[in-house]
Amino acid sequence: MSKVSVLVVDDASFIRDLVKKCLRNYFPGIKIEDAVNGKKAQSILMRETFDLVLCDWEMPEMSGLELLTWCRGQAHLKAMPFVMVTSRGDKENVVQAIQAGVSGYVSKPFTNEQLLNKVKQALHKIGRLDALIASAPTKMNSAFGNDSLSALTGGKPEAVKSAPVAVAPSKGLLNNPPVQAPAAASPAGGRGQGQLRLSSGTQQCVIKALSIKEALLVVRRGEVLPQVLESAVLDLEQGDNAEVARLNGYLHAIVAFEPRPDSDWLQLTFRFIDQDAQKLDYISRLIARGTAQKHFVPGA
Repeated sequence: MSKVSVLVVDDASFIRDLVKKCLRNYFPGIKIEDAVNGKKAQSILMRETFDLVLCDWEMPEMSGLELLTWCRGQAHLKAMPFVMVTSRGDKENVVQAIQAGVSGYVSKPFTNEQLLNKVKQALHKIGRLDALIASAPTKMNSAFGNDSLSALTGGKPEAVKSAPVAVAPSKGLLNNPPVQAPAAASPAGGRGQGQLRLSSGTQQCVIKALSIKEALLVVRRGEVLPQVLESAVLDLEQGDNAEVARLNGYLHAIVAFEPRPDSDWLQLTFRFIDQDAQKLDYISRLIARGTAQKHFVPGA
């Protein structure tokens, strides 16, 4: 029986590596290839056959939705499972993907278990799940059980099990009550607010500083502590039209905001991984509007 093959498509190498690591940890026999955008994926799909495509939505040159539409127009790709792995979790985006023929949907950030369940469901529909399970050692076949670890977050099994699924807000960020951060978190009137989506849930944050590469955020300390290298999504709403940008990234550094071990507030360095020109332009416009300083000021 041939190996199960998967094509991972995302313009962020960090996300591609995390997805591949997750799949290989649980299914060592799986065959995986990747592509940096829809255009590259299209070229690969024209010469190779895959059992499943895991694809980001927002990418340069060709988006995930455009790739999906193209696939559904090809006779040999019409029935191929195509799962969107994206920060676009709003109802209208989900409906748009369903109308285009998507097989499944995973919202960023996601846990190991959420991703694996979608892969399992997609392959079950085409009769390839048994081949996938058979390719893994016995101890790996419990990947969908209680011992599932989060390769994407580094979280403990019990924390992941109890964590709610983080989804994008459907009605803008201003509908949520403001974060009452300590005064020092927002000098000179503050830099703005947003929502940070982690696998453990969604919480509001204060933007202390912003550059084209990263954001310095202040969040309230929760029951489950965020992890360094944890995948996350930062939702920002700015402007008169309540424009929302969903910025993909990871937590590069985490420190106590207050100089004591029981600090109620954490300072997070959120590093962007998107290469999408529109998102980079959006960040530049936020900086120009004065939402945040162009460079971090130590001790500010």
